[in-house]
Amino acid sequence: MLKAAYEWLDKRIDITPMWRDIADHEVPEHVNPAHHFSAFIYCFGGLTFFIVVIQILSGMFLTMYYVPDIENAWKSVDYLQNEIAFGHIVRGMHHWGASVSIVMLFLHTMRVFFTGSYKNPREFNWVVGMLLFFTMLGLGFTGYLLPWDNKAYFATQVGIQIAASVPVVGDAIATFLQGGEIVGAQTLARFFALHVFFLPAALLGLMGAHFFLIRKQGISGPL
Repeated sequence: MLKAAYEWLDKRIDITPMWRDIADHEVPEHVNPAHHFSAFIYCFGGLTFFIVVIQILSGMFLTMYYVPDIENAWKSVDYLQNEIAFGHIVRGMHHWGASVSIVMLFLHTMRVFFTGSYKNPREFNWVVGMLLFFTMLGLGFTGYLLPWDNKAYFATQVGIQIAASVPVVGDAIATFLQGGEIVGAQTLARFFALHVFFLPAALLGLMGAHFFLIRKQGISGPL
């Protein structure tokens, strides 16, 4: 049945060349762990992508139960954690996955730097990677407030104060993030919108550009 459905679809939109182009793409020997043990350091990017996929899927599940207002935010998290089947597991995956993804992205960035993979002709992809890194940091920061507990509230206050200390544009950044005179309902609404809509859109766009450039330019060789 699946074969018949695939053949029906393939005749109409010719999908076989699309996935064959990906499946048949040759992996350079220096990034194949079967040939070189040091090739494992080239896996950090793929592992980061895998964790990001888990973050997206678990985040979609959490969004079905989360209520982004100061009266019900913590109640919805508590309900998810204690009343929904496997809710504590999914929330734990999302919580710890945020830290793991940033650590893996940092390791990937260090690998790119120390192997000289950012050099000509891959400078633009390095810039895209840096934008990805800061986008991931932004996702971690905005997601931290969403449970609306004491730790999240005061950590966000500290983060906004740090942002306010940036020369020239600091006050504008703090006002944009805080949304008012204090960390309150507007702040929670803005952080939720940034975390669920704006930053994920930027992340997906940058990842698409990153992967396109990797396919276009290939994986850099060893030093």
